[in-house]
Amino acid sequence: MMKAEQLRKRTEAVGAILVSVFHLVALFVIGGSIVWSAVAAYVEMMRNGHVPLDGLLLLFIYLELGAMVGIYFKTHRLPVRFLVYVAITAMTRHLVVVDVNQASDERILAVSASILILALASTALEYAVNRLRKEDLDY
Repeated sequence: MMKAEQLRKRTEAVGAILVSVFHLVALFVIGGSIVWSAVAAYVEMMRNGHVPLDGLLLLFIYLELGAMVGIYFKTHRLPVRFLVYVAITAMTRHLVVVDVNQASDERILAVSASILILALASTALEYAVNRLRKEDLDY
């Protein structure tokens, strides 16, 4: 009975180590991919001789994704607000890239409403985080 318990504890310890190693490798792969993509996009913009607005917004998306990886690497928590920021920037970029003359009014309105909903969600997340921090300090 004792050997089975020791084997279970060792197996759990090895499993925890493997999960930690996987997280580290995955974070470095994702981080490296973000840097690689951002550099490639930047080099292409420089080759073209100008940075269009949608290209600048793309660089902001890479920045937010990189910050997300960095925060997760340090805290082991996924910053959900950064995902919302990425979504807002991506939707804004979509509005810029889409030729407004070819898009229907309904589509433009739907994307704009989506951005507004995401902004409200970000505000709600910020409020909730600040409220939870305040409650933690009260104890």
